[in-house]
Amino acid sequence: MKQLYRVLPIVLSVGLFGCGNSSTQDNTNATGTTVTKDKDNFVSKLPDTAPILKVAMTGDLPPFSFQDDYGNMQGTDVDSIRAIGEEQGFKVEFYKETWQNMFDSVESGKRDLAISGISYKDDRAVRYGLSTPYFFNPATIMYLEGKFDIKDLNDIKGLKTGTLEGSKEEDTLKEMGDSVELVTRTTAFLSYQDLVQGNIDVFLYDMPVLQYIIKGYPEHKVKIVPYEAADAPSAQQVILMAKENTQLINTVNEGIAKLKEKGTFKEIEERWLGEATPADKSASDTNTTQLN
Repeated sequence: MKQLYRVLPIVLSVGLFGCGNSSTQDNTNATGTTVTKDKDNFVSKLPDTAPILKVAMTGDLPPFSFQDDYGNMQGTDVDSIRAIGEEQGFKVEFYKETWQNMFDSVESGKRDLAISGISYKDDRAVRYGLSTPYFFNPATIMYLEGKFDIKDLNDIKGLKTGTLEGSKEEDTLKEMGDSVELVTRTTAFLSYQDLVQGNIDVFLYDMPVLQYIIKGYPEHKVKIVPYEAADAPSAQQVILMAKENTQLINTVNEGIAKLKEKGTFKEIEERWLGEATPADKSASDTNTTQLN
């Protein structure tokens, strides 16, 4: 696993090029300079005649989707949609989009689907076609080992708390009002730096992201406590498609069901995240079970 100091300059850059299984993607950077682009090592087993779906991703949110040194997409969601495609007979091309453009491009038909750490929300289910859940993505509290004994959100009252701008965790913290001192950042790594440097007491964000950071920085001893249950709608990760594209929705859902039965999503999770033990082991037993 690459250290995040090496990964971050890539995932935080404003790369304007897409990447995928095809060499038809634009391969110039933001300054217009040609980038020497290596193909990634994924080789599809499908025939050349297989249909190719255009997949929107942010490409800047490890471990879900981010880019390597050559602009190739990688991460849990890259592996997940490729596995679904191999199961259901379609190939994929990845396109880097901003968060909002990712949604808009699917709604307009410019892209076939979006997958990039997208959580279920009722308003999204009304507007878009959402797949069945394929990944458990609960909101989580992180703190330095030995500094506190935190079990749930009630225990962070009075603490200086960090999270990302626009996240579901920020919404939760704002609802807590003056009981917490809120510090927002534009990236998960900046909030993590605040934590290890003592600028904040706790850091709230999605558990897979925090697990990925922990794996990259084992020298910092931290505890993580998920506070969304396995059946919480907002803790479910889904694939987003156009509302009227029922054929694609059914195809993707069939693939998800097959891969859950095979344990493929659990394998992908362990490949990228390993096994992390939350601070509260009993919570781990009930709240962090992979939905596959």
